[in-house]
Amino acid sequence: MDRLRPRQREVFTGFTANEIEKMETLLKECGEQSLEQEFCKKLAKNFNCCKDRAGKPSVKWTEVQSWFQNRQKDCPSKNTSPGALNKLSIVPEACPPEKANENSQMPKGEKTPDLSELEFEARSSKDGAWYDVDTFLTHRFLSSGEAEVRVRFAGFGAEEDEWVNVKKAVRERSVALEHSECQKVKVGDLVLCFQERSDQARYYDARVLEIQRRLHDIRGCRCLFLIRYDHDDIEERVRLRRLCCRPTY
Repeated sequence: MDRLRPRQREVFTGFTANEIEKMETLLKECGEQSLEQEFCKKLAKNFNCCKDRAGKPSVKWTEVQSWFQNRQKDCPSKNTSPGALNKLSIVPEACPPEKANENSQMPKGEKTPDLSELEFEARSSKDGAWYDVDTFLTHRFLSSGEAEVRVRFAGFGAEEDEWVNVKKAVRERSVALEHSECQKVKVGDLVLCFQERSDQARYYDARVLEIQRRLHDIRGCRCLFLIRYDHDDIEERVRLRRLCCRPTY
């Protein structure tokens, strides 16, 4: 991957990962039937009744149909399974509840984060760099029991889709910092740093080794951060604009 992943993009308001997983399954089972109007209307209705769509825009049947049309261009379906349409009458299972926090007492004035609005990043096996995830396409389980997801990276096409390990290579998206937020970065922190080289420019994990605090001026934060990249152990002094911090609550 030679393109730099975008740090700023519009929030994805389309299908959820669970909805895409269901459509991938139905595409394999239903083939051309998935393009029928009645089929798409029933599936859209099912999606809109699912709990994980709460707070999100309603799905239109035409959006479902367009998704199937685009996927069939990439991966033509084979035979249609009899009675597949009947499967749409089954209400999708509710999303499993999130694991309870060990400390159930939230400080006053703080809210539990809305998981439906989370964005993610994944580490590419091609270069070890982290890229924003646009869509989770499907998932599978290896013989070892580990789970993998197939991701589409933001700003890249289907030819760059990858299978990545859920536990080791997928996480909540790192956060870009404003100039006034430099105090959030501490020595020892794991950060995501934009590494600039003559032949590439990508985001890699790094550790903060030292911080030189400086007065800000009209240009913003002038502090210097000594970091060491995890993937090659190279140390470098960088400005805040090249750092993204890990989310905290």
